[in-house]
Amino acid sequence: MLYLDHAATSPVRPEVRAAMEPFLTEVFGNPASHHTAGETAARALEDARARVARVFGTRAGDVVFTGGGTEANNLAVKGLALGALASGRRRVVVSPIEHESIRESAAYLARFHGVTVAMPAVDGTGRITPDALDTALTDDTAVVSLGHANNEIGTVQDIAALREVVHARRVPLHVDAVQSAGWLALHELHADAVSIAGHKLGAPKGTGALVVRGRLPLEPLLHGGGQERGRRSGTVDVAGAVGLATALDLAEREREDTATRVEAATARFIAEVQRRVPVAALTGHPTQRLPATASFTIAGVSGEAVLLELERRGVISSSGSACAAGSDEPSPVLLACGIAPEVAQTAVRFTFGRSALPADAPERLAALVAEAVDAVRG
Repeated sequence: MLYLDHAATSPVRPEVRAAMEPFLTEVFGNPASHHTAGETAARALEDARARVARVFGTRAGDVVFTGGGTEANNLAVKGLALGALASGRRRVVVSPIEHESIRESAAYLARFHGVTVAMPAVDGTGRITPDALDTALTDDTAVVSLGHANNEIGTVQDIAALREVVHARRVPLHVDAVQSAGWLALHELHADAVSIAGHKLGAPKGTGALVVRGRLPLEPLLHGGGQERGRRSGTVDVAGAVGLATALDLAEREREDTATRVEAATARFIAEVQRRVPVAALTGHPTQRLPATASFTIAGVSGEAVLLELERRGVISSSGSACAAGSDEPSPVLLACGIAPEVAQTAVRFTFGRSALPADAPERLAALVAEAVDAVRG
């Protein structure tokens, strides 16, 4: 079985398992406890925090460990918006192609706190222009939340240009880097808040972090003992924090070489799919995209049927976001890019991992895609 759904999740790396093991067994103390067992755990936690901070080029105190990317995104959007209510800022700006955790957080704020939600349009490749973003901003904007790279089509935003527009209005910018971590340079984002998730990097599911620079007003979503400097109460998962830091360290160390190698293989795969299946249309930006993502619409076939045929041939892939799995509705991301609903239903997505593939893998995979499409057409 060949797994090509790494945008949904990746296996835990052996180095990560080894780093976590002591904190699942003998080093089990609560890091908030003031005794030897707790202090040992606390030292490991703070070391993990410092390692994450180094990748972002920020201070260790800016790192908040969370239970994954969805929680980190919720804390960023809701926490920054609620923290700004006292100053009269009641507007949130998100794009229509954001992850469900961003869009649903904004919808929650609108329903229960009277916050206005603005969604600047994206172009046909899924990119937001600085002008479109600037039009959506007003003096009462509390936070702008944008994905660094889209989880369905792989399009990468020009965060530097968008950040300039946002900061010119003195508005904080949150960047969802769940998909881009390990592939793109996080230290170049210079955003006010950034989310990551461990299970996309080779750490376990349920691990993540929100990096919040400085002293931005951030209303906690979890209340209790005031852990994580009052920003996220609850006993911190030390093993999870160590696993996340280890996975992020490894991914960052290997990032440039891995991205170059995988991008070349993905480009070969895209070209070969389009040669063998002429109606396959690449979605997302043709060049400003994640190195490991290849997503297509294939006119005239059901995307789900193609996925079933691929699985019969030993290939695991997807039709888009795993968080929307089971929905019969066309992808909001593809619709926002101007793709017709009936065409959006034909989408298939392939996301490669960091491990080396056999030299002929892109061509063999493309041949299997063509076989699957032919089988669906009958």
